[in-house]
Amino acid sequence: MRKKTFAAAALLAAATLTLSACGSGNDSKSPVAVVSQESDSGKAATVLDQPFDKPDLVLTDTHGKKYDLRRETQGHPTLVYFGYTHCPDICPTTMSNIAVAKKALPKAEQDDLRVVFVTTDPGRDTPAELGKWLKGIDPQFIGLTGNFATIQAGARSLGISVEPTSKDKNGKLVSVHGTQVIAFSPKTNGGYVLYGENATVDDYTKDLPKLVKGENP
Repeated sequence: MRKKTFAAAALLAAATLTLSACGSGNDSKSPVAVVSQESDSGKAATVLDQPFDKPDLVLTDTHGKKYDLRRETQGHPTLVYFGYTHCPDICPTTMSNIAVAKKALPKAEQDDLRVVFVTTDPGRDTPAELGKWLKGIDPQFIGLTGNFATIQAGARSLGISVEPTSKDKNGKLVSVHGTQVIAFSPKTNGGYVLYGENATVDDYTKDLPKLVKGENP
């Protein structure tokens, strides 16, 4: 995959513009800039020259227990995505693509990989709701919910914008959020690879064997 570096400030500025209302039909919330597609269209991975620190997030998992993201994923290859269960398109597609690609890994590497789905709609995404939704995608995936301001700050530290759930022009509740997946290295715990919403099953299948080792895709 593409090995392109970005200055952290420039990446943050661009990444915060990559928003999606997940099928709300509200044109004003359409993605403005997709970092992973700036050039070389079709290339999914963006390797960052200045990795992100893993967010200092302590939230609630699908079992109703506190989950310290930094502590629980320390030393494990980790993919983090912010989305919500009522999303009709991008969120389930992204999670399903990762789930399918994960199955191609050896069992030990599947067990080592942490895929963390942080809800952007905590008002509706209770631990039980998250657990039910993720069970249909991959029971090993970790779902986290909690205080919206905490979630928003954690996303922002990765250059991902998250807006409070609101009603669109049709009266439907939508959560507008950035659609990037951030991969964290098991060696450094830094977020060193970014994927946009157009990353495919093939992209993840090709890259995961390297990501689980902390190598550049």
